[in-house]
Amino acid sequence: MVVAAAIREEIEIPEGVEVIIENNEVSVKGPNGEDSRKFTYPNVSIKEENDVVVLETAFPKKKDKAMIGTTRAHINNMITGVTDGFEYHMKIVFAHFPMTVKVQNDTVVIDNFLGERHPRTAKIVGSAEVSVKGDEVTITGINKEHVGQTMANLEQATKIKGRDPRVFQDGIYLTSKE
Repeated sequence: MVVAAAIREEIEIPEGVEVIIENNEVSVKGPNGEDSRKFTYPNVSIKEENDVVVLETAFPKKKDKAMIGTTRAHINNMITGVTDGFEYHMKIVFAHFPMTVKVQNDTVVIDNFLGERHPRTAKIVGSAEVSVKGDEVTITGINKEHVGQTMANLEQATKIKGRDPRVFQDGIYLTSKE
């Protein structure tokens, strides 16, 4: 019988970024701000050694290996967020009824979508920021999940139901991620 050795993953911390790990909660501070997240998977230990975040698990099972990769991806996204940030670009498309899009507090209000009298709304999640210029919508933030979920909320708010989508292609669509 073969017993698997421990798995160890390392994430280098770039200059200008500070990582603090306490009770499996990872806080990352950088030039764009601060992001933190609690990791609760019991078989993965997270620690910092010499400007490197170390993820370890002893006697790994398949699920443990998967969680090491997932945790590594989350921490990498946090580091990228506080250094470069995330930016999604969307385009407002309409052919039949001129739709107006505006930001109010923590929601995006879409008026006159397909000639509807009641405005549709999309929630802005967490620390994401939305700006509307003409037919361009830009979503920026340091947390990739907040930016992505806000983008998805905008797309879902303009989903067409009960009409032929080949004819009615109105909506707000993702054009690029950076």
